[in-house]
Amino acid sequence: MNQFLYLIPTLIILVGAIVLMFMSMYKRFNVKNFIVVSSFFLIIALGFTLVNITTSYSVQPYPHFLNNVLTFDSFSNFFNIMLIAGTLLTLLIGEHYFQHRSYFKGEFFSLLLFALFGMMILAHSNELVTAYIALEIASFSVYIMVGYNSDDAKRVEAIFKYLVLGSFIGAFYLLGVVLIYGATTSTNLADILTFITNANSQDMVLIYIGFTLILFTFLFKIAAFPFQSWLLDVYRGAPMIITAYMASTFKIAIFSFFLRVILEYIAPIVDFWDGIISVIIILTLVFGTWLAITQQIVKRMLAASSIVHTGYLLLAFIALSYKDGHIINLASAYAIMFYLIAYLLSALGAFGLASHIISETNVKVTYDDFKGLAKQRPFLAAMMTIFLFSLAGIPSTIGFIGKFYVFTEAISAGYTTLTIVAIIATIVSVYYYFKLVAMMYFYPAKEECVSIEFNDKRVSTYAIAFVAILTILGGIGSAIVFFIPVMNIDTIINLTQLSVQSLFIK
Repeated sequence: MNQFLYLIPTLIILVGAIVLMFMSMYKRFNVKNFIVVSSFFLIIALGFTLVNITTSYSVQPYPHFLNNVLTFDSFSNFFNIMLIAGTLLTLLIGEHYFQHRSYFKGEFFSLLLFALFGMMILAHSNELVTAYIALEIASFSVYIMVGYNSDDAKRVEAIFKYLVLGSFIGAFYLLGVVLIYGATTSTNLADILTFITNANSQDMVLIYIGFTLILFTFLFKIAAFPFQSWLLDVYRGAPMIITAYMASTFKIAIFSFFLRVILEYIAPIVDFWDGIISVIIILTLVFGTWLAITQQIVKRMLAASSIVHTGYLLLAFIALSYKDGHIINLASAYAIMFYLIAYLLSALGAFGLASHIISETNVKVTYDDFKGLAKQRPFLAAMMTIFLFSLAGIPSTIGFIGKFYVFTEAISAGYTTLTIVAIIATIVSVYYYFKLVAMMYFYPAKEECVSIEFNDKRVSTYAIAFVAILTILGGIGSAIVFFIPVMNIDTIINLTQLSVQSLFIK
């Protein structure tokens, strides 16, 4: 029974997805009903994950049934909290957007929970085939949500591009698994670690090639150079709220699995890819920055900037191991997890607020369309400014703390040159983020973009305000609300440490 308790959050999400799927068969349920039911299952699941938040544990339940392919530990629980919270916030922030789009039906919310289920299984996976199945469950759910409105040509183009490229890159993952299996006769990561520990250099060739192919899948899913070609068109074509979900929550799930693989299983050989990753980081930062600067559509600018943030996260990844040996720099792992929280709040807030504004008027698309927003809706403009400040890494926001940790750990690991490039990219990002702030505050509104339909008394508005508050408290919480532990930066770091340490419980 104790082992079953660890499975409850994941099972709740699966049951919720099935319940929503059956509810979608009946026309008497409207969008609001589906949002309420979805939120109910998410809140219950989140409650169960929070029960063990301060406990360090590692369990592989029901070994005869699950065959030790899933690990339930503090590490996966930490990511489950982020994934469930990100999905719940996506629902609440998108409430107004969903109700203003008649094409959203019950099955959409079922797909959202199926996607979350796949992401949670991915965070628990310690076996390559299981991870692939979990990744595909999440990916195909996201594919369908991207092209959910088949009447829109942009949606159709986005889903086909994402589906074809995603399926193609999935073949690389499977080929990598086959090569690794050929060398080790196992796809369980614990067995692979045993092989790596005892093998000589000649036996490692297939391992290196196999994990390199799996690395391609990782780089594609997080939209790192040169695998980012799909991102702008897919983000532009997808419904705005799904773009928010992909940019924040889905990316966290990808990092959860690969961070586990690096820390727990392939630490002895992780330095092998340092040269490749270093080049990819530079190209990702440079190319992402150039794309963001050249965009005129706000949605595409935010999408391009997410490529730059991928570069920051890869910088923390490469800092996990020193050049002189195979000693894992655990402090860099803490920085990665903290940065993922910071980016979740900032990206979900920025994309979500843009979807909230667009749900009121379809004309606010480009930079020019946002002129004078501060005069029309000062509250919304202020919150957008907070999110943009956090994405740019301005002090007093959680984004600044996240970048500070990442850059500090990269420098301590000896990657000073890469850090300088990242800092330059951060400085340049001030231009394209502050350009939108300037449009909102220092220019008069275009007559055709003036809207009198805004209603601030909505669930979406309150959810966005909540995320904005967390974004500020995550940056200065230790100074002004030290009496609230959850708002304390040190508390978040302690939780990341507890989570990472659970990986080494035997």
